[in-house]
This record gives sequence, C-alpha cells and structure tokens, in this order.
Amino acid sequence: MILLQLNNITKYFGADIILSNIKMEVQSNDRIGLVGRNGAGKSTLLKIISGAISYDGGEIIKPKDVELGYMGQDTMLESDLSIWDEMMTVFSPLKEMEKKIRSLEEKMGDPTFLNDSTKYEKLLQEYDILQAAFKDKGGYQYEAETRSILHGFRFKDHSVSISTLSGGQKTRLSLAKLLLTKPDLLILDEPTNHLDIETLSWLEQFLQGYAGAILIVSHDRYFLDKVVNRVYEISRRQIKRYVGNYSSYLVQKREQYDQEIKQYEKQQDEIEKLQDFVQRNIARASTTKRAQSRQKQLQRMEKLDRPSGDEKSASFSFSIDKQSGNEVFQLKDGAIGYEKSYPLVDNLNIRITRGESVALVGPNGIGKSTLLKSIVNRLPLLKGNTMFGSNVSVGYYDQEQATLTSSKTVINELWDDYPSIPEKEIRTLLGSFLFSGDDVLKPVNTLSGGQKARLALAKLMMKKANFLILDEPTNHLDLDSKQVLENALVDYPGTILFVSHDRYFINRIATKVLELSRVNVQEFLGDYDYYLEKKAEELELKEMEASENQKSVEAPIKNDRLTYEQEKEAKKKLRQYKRRIEEIEASISQAEEKIAENENLLLQPEVYEDHEKAYALTEENNKLNEELLSLMEEWEELQLQIED
Repeated sequence: MILLQLNNITKYFGADIILSNIKMEVQSNDRIGLVGRNGAGKSTLLKIISGAISYDGGEIIKPKDVELGYMGQDTMLESDLSIWDEMMTVFSPLKEMEKKIRSLEEKMGDPTFLNDSTKYEKLLQEYDILQAAFKDKGGYQYEAETRSILHGFRFKDHSVSISTLSGGQKTRLSLAKLLLTKPDLLILDEPTNHLDIETLSWLEQFLQGYAGAILIVSHDRYFLDKVVNRVYEISRRQIKRYVGNYSSYLVQKREQYDQEIKQYEKQQDEIEKLQDFVQRNIARASTTKRAQSRQKQLQRMEKLDRPSGDEKSASFSFSIDKQSGNEVFQLKDGAIGYEKSYPLVDNLNIRITRGESVALVGPNGIGKSTLLKSIVNRLPLLKGNTMFGSNVSVGYYDQEQATLTSSKTVINELWDDYPSIPEKEIRTLLGSFLFSGDDVLKPVNTLSGGQKARLALAKLMMKKANFLILDEPTNHLDLDSKQVLENALVDYPGTILFVSHDRYFINRIATKVLELSRVNVQEFLGDYDYYLEKKAEELELKEMEASENQKSVEAPIKNDRLTYEQEKEAKKKLRQYKRRIEEIEASISQAEEKIAENENLLLQPEVYEDHEKAYALTEENNKLNEELLSLMEEWEELQLQIED
C-alpha cells in the first residue's frame, strides 16, 4: 500500500531554491534513510512532509486514514506531568473505551436490562463489539508496552516530573512518546542524538520490528545499515533513490558514477571523431556527402552532460610539531565528578602510550566528558594525579564548542591566534574546511552546528598538537565530513583519546577501548568490534558461572560467608521469579482459553437467548479479563526484576 507520494515538490527560502522537483514514494513497511550534506534540505523536506512548513510547488498525496508521526532534531517534551502520566495521555481513547466497557458491565447487571431481552441483546452486542475493539487496539498490553519502551530509553523511575529532566532526557522522552503512538509513517530527524550506544542498539531492534513505515535522517552509519532498506539522497536540490541499506547505497552510487562517466567519455570520443571527419571532408567533393551525413548525425545526437559526481568535500589533515615521548599520559587512583562525597567514577587508572588511539565508551551520564575535562584541567579531579609525558602537547576538541561564541568573524577567529600567517594562507586553510568567499566574514556566533564543528577542527589542526583529546568530534558533521575526519585521524602521527557514540567511527579509529563504569575503567586492546566480542564472551562466561554456581553444593569459605549468603539469596529470588513467571504464563494461557470458550458460547442462540446464562458468562469473562490484566502486569514487573 502506498502511504505517501511526493510529486515535483519545490521549496524556496526567499529567492534561493532549496528543493527542486522532489519525487518520493513511501510504501507500507518501507524503511527509508534520507541522506545528503548539511544544508542540502533533508530536515526541510521532513518538515514539508509532516506539514510543519509549506512548499511552493508540486503536490503531496496521502490517504486520509494514514497517520504521520514526526520528531524534529530539537524536539523536547515539555510537561508538568510525571513521566508515566504523560505517556498515558497517548492512550486516552483506550482509557475512555475501558470506562465505557465498565459502564456497560454495570448496565448488564441492571434488572431493567435483564428483564428486557431486546435491550439486553442490544447491550450484549455493543459490549462484544467494544471489547473486541479494545483488545485489537492493545487495551490489555498498553501499560506493559509503555514500561518496555521507557525501560529501553533508560527511564527507571516513572514518577519523576518531566519538568525536572535535562534537555537530552526530554528529547529521549519525546521519542518514547512518539513510538507509543504507533503512526503509519514514523518520521525521525536525527533520532540518535542524545542516545548512548546501549540505547542506540535497543532503538535499532525496536525499529527493525516496527509495524509501520519509517523515514529517517541520520548521520549514524551503523544505525542506517541496521534499520533502512531504501536510501534517498538529496544533492544539488535534486533527489535520487537507491535500494538497500547505507553501505549498499555507497556501492551503487560509485558504480553508477563510474558507468555514467564511461558513457560520457565514450560519447565524447565519438563526437570528437565525427567532428574531425566533418572538418577534414566537408570541403572535398568526393566525401562531402558523407561529411554532411556525419554532421546530421552530430546534430541528432542527444548529448550527455558530464556526471557531476560528489559535491566539494572538506579536505584536511593533522600534523604535529614534534614527537612526544613513549609515555603520553597516566592517571592514577583518580576520581571525577562535581562533589567529593558523590564522585561519578572512582578508582580510575589509565595509561596511554604514543601512537595509541583510545576510545572512551560508557552510558550517558557516566562521566566520559567530565573525565576529558578533568584531564585537560577544565574541571578539577576529586582525587588522584595526572601525568603527561615528555614533549606532550595537548589539543582539545570540546563537543559543546564553548569557546566559539564570539562576535569575531570566521577569519579573525583563526587569524588572531596565528597573526604571523599571511591572510591568503588563512583563507586557503578555511577553504579546505568549506569556508569560501563571504563565509569567512560571518560572525562566529551566527554559524550553524556543522560550521562551528568545522571551524573548531580548523583551529585544532593549526595547533599541531601531538596528543588530541576529542569529545564527540563527529557531532554536527554530515556523513561526508565524518569520512574526511576519519581519514585525517587514521593518518595522524600522534596519540588520540576520544569520546564518540558513532560506532562506525570508533571501529575505524580505535586501537584500544576504555569502558567507563561507576566503579572503574576496563581496558580492551582492540577496535570496537573486538570490544563487543569480548563483552559478549564476558556475558556468556558470567551466565555459565551462574549456572555452575546453582548446581554447586560446595560449602562456602568462612571468610566469604556474607558475600556467599547474599549471592545465595539473590539466586534463590531469581529462581522464585522464574518459577512465578512460568506459573503466570500458564494462568494467562488458561484464562485466554476460557475467555475464548465463553465468547464462543455467547454466540450460540440457546445461550444468548437465556439471559441468566449470558449474564453469568459475561460476568465470568469480566473477572477473567481483570485477572488477565493483573497477571500481565505482574509478568512485566518480574521480567524487569530479572533484567535488572
């Protein structure tokens, strides 16, 4: 089924054309990734589709019953309600339906209806229709689904007021609420912002199983590869469609360009030969007819335009003034945070040697950025000592770009730091970061996120430091700029410590991974894939040990008795939870079978014509449905207990 069609959509901002003759089709179960450079018009197109902004030409065709759900880049959920109460507003129609079902149940016990077969039969039919609709719309599982999604987004306390949450948390909550609405077409603009790697993985799995269609803008290549099966690329105000995920799109794009350039060059060779023949033979009587024929052939020929290829890319590399010693950095017995009594992480011991590229990973809020700021002395350590090796010079990239808020022009932002460098060289350097012409005269505080990111990288490059400390360097960069940065860092001759949520970027750059947790930092000597492999092995080993411990009947060592007793009690509870879950699942199955059996009986004339029998069966089903709801809630709670 076609959910949405765009025919020749055109959009202007003032006199500038942003999108031209855009054509797109979205079908049921499509997973579409919309890609293109920053400023290409991706977010603009999503806003046009969602109805947030108007368009200047073309048409959008959408069936009336198709529901769209849209979330922009900076969408934050503002509410004075608690997390749970706000999520429940999604299900207001279901709650009203539930109230009506209870009202009908009360009427069915009213003698006025029981003694009037016509009224009672009409009431029973209305009740059956309403109950079936309630079940079809998820009336018996919406609370469980809400808990599951909130758990996926790492919201554990559902009683917290939304007004007390951070901006990132409000953005995540906004996405959670949108997912609960289950629109036919889910439109997401950079949904991976503000998500840690664990939550990203959960969201990927959720979207893979999503029942509707999805249209996504994202700069996360891992995410696009896992989720999308179609790619639309916006370039030079035009749009092209590719079948497959993001990696497949890159291959197809390269193959398509190679094929088009070959066809163009082949035609150019043919044109050159025809023109040469005409020039040499048009004036000769013996060959003039053949020359005229070739000339007509040239005139009739549909000439191909030279393939445009990729748009201009940033082009830069990082160099160093001098090499550092082998020991670059050490942190011993460190603790980080904002209050001594409540450190974010304690027992930090880190050693980094020359040439290493170290990725710092861990969940949001664990203290990764805090650790980097403590290393570069923007925040004091709560305890411990940092030591830099000989000849180490540090270059720091701040994800918040806190220093790029001045009213200076772009060129002065760089030139004031390096006044001895000629203006021409500064302009050339800025040109390699895509600041050309009047762009270099823009005030820094008016730049977009992507422009500030490129300017910060330009300043970092000029420093020629041999130890780069980078906090989310790929934020605000489009996919092409990310690739340029990756290539520059791969070739960098110094040492790198960085934080990133971009798994593809980590995998390409990292030679070592440090995982930050509440209690320490764990080292993995390899890239991101190696880190994942080792984490999976650790999990498997823990499960095997837990299984062995359950079977073990060895006496505990006396010195470890308290730990052993606690562990024994935890395992006992886990077994109790699992047994109870099995009991609940059996009870749910029995209740569902009994409800189905009663519903079949209620369809038989000898039953629904006997008001007492019909009433008794209906009452029994009401009690069974209440029991079913209670069982499902208990099942969900136990599952969460096991997961935690």
